[in-house]
Amino acid sequence: MDRITQTNLENLREQDGELRSQALSFMLAATDQPVDWAYRVWDETVATLRHKDNHQRAIAAQLLCNLAKSDPEQRILKDFAALLTVTKDEKFVTARHSLQSLWKIGVVGKPQQQLVVEGLAGRFRDCRAEKNYTLIRYDIIQGLRKLYDEVKDEKIKATALALIETEEDPKYRKKYASLWKVKPRVN
Repeated sequence: MDRITQTNLENLREQDGELRSQALSFMLAATDQPVDWAYRVWDETVATLRHKDNHQRAIAAQLLCNLAKSDPEQRILKDFAALLTVTKDEKFVTARHSLQSLWKIGVVGKPQQQLVVEGLAGRFRDCRAEKNYTLIRYDIIQGLRKLYDEVKDEKIKATALALIETEEDPKYRKKYASLWKVKPRVN
């Protein structure tokens, strides 16, 4: 890991929000392609998913989703449950940032893809009682769309469309369907 990357990694823990945000942008760009240092930060990143500071939890979730492409040992398969937990974070912004990043794991390979699709489908079904559940559902359908756009697996599209059809409110069914450019059923 070069010095600039190391500095930005350290800056992820800074109290200064602007410095932390710049560091996160750098790290997400750096990990947009596979990196050879992923396992040097992996365990600490997973542990940070349970940090007392919600900013740190969000950063860890986003970084770990990006690091999945640098994971030939497929550690993400065992650590996915911890990531999914952060999508239910007490701080909605943390949950949302985490949820919006999960799709990136699915582009890595079939086992990861299956885990992401099943995890997102489960979150869609189970979030109805949560505050802001319509935003959560929107993020889930959008994540499935992004994953589909990358891997072109029709099973992903079928899952997303089936989830959309389970939405009882026609207004939200239409909104979710718009991500797929399809017309929802009308009640």
